[in-house]
Formats: sequence, C-alpha cells, structure tokens
Amino acid sequence: MTPSHLLLAALLCTAPLALSQAPQYPNYPSETPAHFTPTTYGLDYERRIAEIPMRDGVHLHTVILVPKAARHEGILLTRTPYSADAISTNAPSTHLAPTLWGYDNAVETIVEGGYIRVLQDIRGKYGSEGDYVMNRPFAGPLNPTKIDESTDTYDTIDWLIKNIPETNGRVAILGISYDGFTSLTPLVNPHPALKAVVPMNPMVDGWRGDDWFHNGAFRQQNLPYIYEQTATRSNEAHWLLSNFDDYDMYMEATSAGELAHRRGMEQIGFWQKLAAHPAYDSFWSGQAMDQILAAQPLTVPTMLVASLWDQEDIYGAIAVWKAVKPHDINHNLFLVLGPWHHGEEIEDVSNEGPIRFNQNTGLQFRRDILSPFLAHYLKDEAPPLTTATVNAFETGANRWEQLPTWPAALAPSCQSACTPTPTPLYLQPDSKLSFTTPPATSAEFTEYVSDPAKPVPFRARPSQPTGYTPNLSWVRWLVDDQREFSGRTDVLTFSTDTLTQPLRISGEPVANLIASTSGTDSDWVVKLIDVYPPEVAGTPELGGYQLPVAMDIFRGRYRQSLADPKPITPNTPLPYTFNLPTTNHLFLPGHKIMVQIQSAWFPLYDRNPQTFVPNILFAQPSDYKKATQRIYHSRSQPTSITLPVVPAS
Repeated sequence: MTPSHLLLAALLCTAPLALSQAPQYPNYPSETPAHFTPTTYGLDYERRIAEIPMRDGVHLHTVILVPKAARHEGILLTRTPYSADAISTNAPSTHLAPTLWGYDNAVETIVEGGYIRVLQDIRGKYGSEGDYVMNRPFAGPLNPTKIDESTDTYDTIDWLIKNIPETNGRVAILGISYDGFTSLTPLVNPHPALKAVVPMNPMVDGWRGDDWFHNGAFRQQNLPYIYEQTATRSNEAHWLLSNFDDYDMYMEATSAGELAHRRGMEQIGFWQKLAAHPAYDSFWSGQAMDQILAAQPLTVPTMLVASLWDQEDIYGAIAVWKAVKPHDINHNLFLVLGPWHHGEEIEDVSNEGPIRFNQNTGLQFRRDILSPFLAHYLKDEAPPLTTATVNAFETGANRWEQLPTWPAALAPSCQSACTPTPTPLYLQPDSKLSFTTPPATSAEFTEYVSDPAKPVPFRARPSQPTGYTPNLSWVRWLVDDQREFSGRTDVLTFSTDTLTQPLRISGEPVANLIASTSGTDSDWVVKLIDVYPPEVAGTPELGGYQLPVAMDIFRGRYRQSLADPKPITPNTPLPYTFNLPTTNHLFLPGHKIMVQIQSAWFPLYDRNPQTFVPNILFAQPSDYKKATQRIYHSRSQPTSITLPVVPAS
C-alpha cells in the first residue's frame, strides 16, 4: 500500500471517533424571532392584502392601500402583469406617496385626490393563481373558456365595493401599456360600479402597429420581453445578452425565428402562436380591441391617452378613438394627445430629448386634465365636468388646445374647429419636395440598392436593448436626429425649400408610394421629418436637427391583403399606401420638411430577405438577397405624402 493510501485509511478509521468526540457547545438563542410583525405606527395609510375569488374559483392577488383619512372615497384600480407587490412598495416610508412613487408617478392625482389605491396581479402572474395568456382574448373563438380580463375585472370590482368599508362604491380603472389593455377590457360588459376608465398608451392591436408587428414587419427587439414575460410566472427567467450592440446579436442569428430557437422559445406558448400567425389573420383581427369596442355602445366615460412619440404602442389609443367615436352618442369618449414617449405622461416632462417645451406638460396633464376628470366621476360631491373632448398638444408651437373632436384645430378662419385638408406633398427629381405635381419632363424615379447584409439601423449604433433603466435611451429613439441616415446611399432623402410660412398638420399623414423592387418582397420605411435651421438661437445643439414627426414601416407582401401575403412582381412600379402615426405639429418658418425612404429599420424590425418566403420569421441565410429599389416621382407615377393640413393660428 502506498503512503497516500495508508494516510487515507487512517483518516477513514479515525473519522467516526473524531465526530463522536466533537465538543458540545451550549445553545445560543437566535436573535431573529420565528415570526415578526411590523407595527403600523406613523403610517398615513393601511396596506391590506386580499386574494379575491373569481367566478371559476381562481384567486387573484390584490394589494389595497387605504389612506387613514379615507371616508366614502372612490377606488383607483390597476390590473397588471408586473407584480402588484413590487410596484406598491417602491420606498420604505410611512407615507403613501413615496410608497407608490416609481410605477405610480402620478402621485399628486392619487394621494391629493384621497383615493383608495388598488393594484392586482392579473391571472397567472406573480401572486395570482390561474394560467397566464398574453393579452388574453375575450371568451369566444380565440378563448374556449368563459373567463377573460373583463370577467376578472367585473368579479374584482364586485368584491372591492362589498369588502372595503371606506369606499363610496365608485371605481375607476387606469393603466399604461399592458395595463392600458387591461383598462380597456372591462368596457365590455362593465360592472355598474365602474364609473371611469383611463387607458394610457394601451396595447390594442399587436399586428397593425403596437407591440409585436407594424404593418407586418416583426418587432424582433421584443423577443426578450416575450421571453421574460411568459417563460415564468414571476419573470424569473432572464434573457441573457450576448452582445453590447443588439445589431450584432440579431445579425448573427440571421432571422428572428433562429434567435428565438437558440433561446429555447419553442417552449413558450405565445411565441408559438405568434410564429404561426405572421399575417393579419383572424388570430390578430379577432382580438383587436378597437374593433371589439366599436361593436357595442360605450357606456363608461373613457379618457384615451396617447403619446405623439410613443416608441412602443403608438397605434392603439388613436385606433380606439377612430373606431369608437363615430358611435359615441352619449359623449363618453375623451382623448388626450401629449408630447411624450410611452407612459411619460405620469412623469414631469418639459422636454423630449433635446426638444424643449418650456412647460411641464406631464404635470399639466395630471393637474388640469386627469385629476378633474377622475374627481367628477369618483367624488360624492362631484365637481362639474370641465374636461374638453380632446386635449391636444401642438409640437412646434408648444401649446395645448381644447378641441371638440379629432383630428381638428382651432383657427380664426373656422367657427368652432377646422378639419384637416388632405394635401399631397410630392417627391420631385433632384431630392426635392413640393406641393406641386412633378413636371411632365421630370425623371421617372430615384433608385438605391438595399442589401440585407448591411441593413439600415433604426438608430445610431450601438443599438441598445429596449428598456427603461437610466443608461438606456430606448425611450427617446423616436426623436433621434435623423442626420445619421440621410447621408447613406441606401436611404433616399427629399426636402422642401426653406419654409417662409408656418405649416400645421393635425392627424395621420398617408404615405402613397409608387415603388418597384428587383426582388419578390420588400419593406418600405417612410419618415416625415422637421429639419431645423442651420443655427438655432439658445439651443445650438438643434442647428440642422432632423426631428422625426411621423415614421413607420410597411411589409410589401401585404400590399394587396394584410391577411393573404403575395410575392411582389419584380421590377414593376406598384402602389403602396399606408398611414403614418398621428401627429399634431407646426413646421415653423425657417425650417424645412423632409421625407426619407429606406427598406430596413434594423434591428427593431426583422430583415426582409427581399425574396418571398412563406414565413419571414424563419427565412434561411440563402434567402437574403440584394435588391434594387426604385421610388417613382413622375407626373404619371407620382409618390407623395398626404399631409392633414389645418390652418395655422
């Protein structure tokens, strides 16, 4: 036996003896009690936790924050997939305001209003029982159960008004983004105690222009959100970054489907559904909230809140307004348009990136619009309703207007409000823009080469992930200076002469392209831009700034039908018509109007291979081909942007 073996044998023989001879120490009692109950000394509110039963026996985790002074108060309810516990314990304080600050930045509305604040985890998330379904459809063809967000909200309200003695039995629901979606759903078969709804930046139609697609182009930078939101009940599985620059990560994977496969997303039910429905079939149209709400009377006063630079859900609020307002015979629908990014209306906003408003637009909204609206519908002694049907902020002029409808504008030339006049702004030869039709002898087109191996970035690289942490600038990409792209050879740029008169637009600009591609599929990105003068007094960093006013993308395969994609006939001029997001903007004298056109917006949207394939999400490397793109601007084949022009005051 070797010396090492002898040593090991000796240790094994002596180990039991060593353990038996271990010294015995007296028990030293723990200083941590088995159960600790905090006192509520000094708190100006009471925190209650309820597991509210739904009609199918599932219990939903609910946090109820009741001000100590509350007597016969209304309830402000938010139903969320983002943890009611986390967003109601923001700061260790005896006061309600710091506790809510962070997620609930609109604390002056909540705390000064004296309301009872209720936050609830929706079914299947965090503390709530049941199964989670992303933006759960209503009971029907897409949902075989009899349970949806509307029934869960109804049951929640019914429990709250019966079990909170401090309430007056009046409930308002408000929320942003996903919580904006859950604010819209109870408008279907609403509970009688529901007196007002405030959906802010709501997710309404995930294919037409909100979170998942824009006109058929997939928002692949939302893959991490889908992964973290749906992989686990409490968002414990985190997407691991592989590159500092998202551009590189998405390029290396080739397609969105391949990147999802590498991350194991086949296990996630929502990804399976999304990947199986790349076109606007009944899966998407059947759950579009604007169409669902348009099919029935609106019986609950509803204030839609939209952001003019909403980088996530710029489509939804305006889509609901357009669908519902024509049938709003009881005048229950209101609209607010603010100069904000997604959800920024609950913060203090005097600027958007480098664009200054010289006023706190967020505070103005909460103090002058939101608070009076809620008080009218929730207070026992309700103050009169002074809220205008539409409150719209005009960027460029930097002022609020109170309007009777939308789109509209105030001007001395109109008795009440001016409706927009559709006015074509034509692309011209030599990179010009003009309100006159192109000359009969003008060049027919301008062309560029779109190379999927070098897609146009949607913002200056490095492209950071979507998110709201302080070091990420995702929230303001819609006001990024577009000079980064106007010099690229694969981006066409057209601009007017310097304006000598103000030009105001209110509503949705419409892109009317006449275009051809040498491929069999193509994306078209159109940007409407306000070009600042070469020098700007007081803000030199805005000299020559190219401010986006309205931008969007359209996937060419859906030119004839959103539900039934078809290959594009190569090298054939064809019309492509699509709306750009709503704007309310004044182009000032000394500025120029610019239009940029390109065929990629990467990595925000997945690359079009420019070869028709059944499902672009799973395109193969060999499918990606260069294509020659032509934008026509002759008198017989004019390309234009139709502007909703209103008189400038």
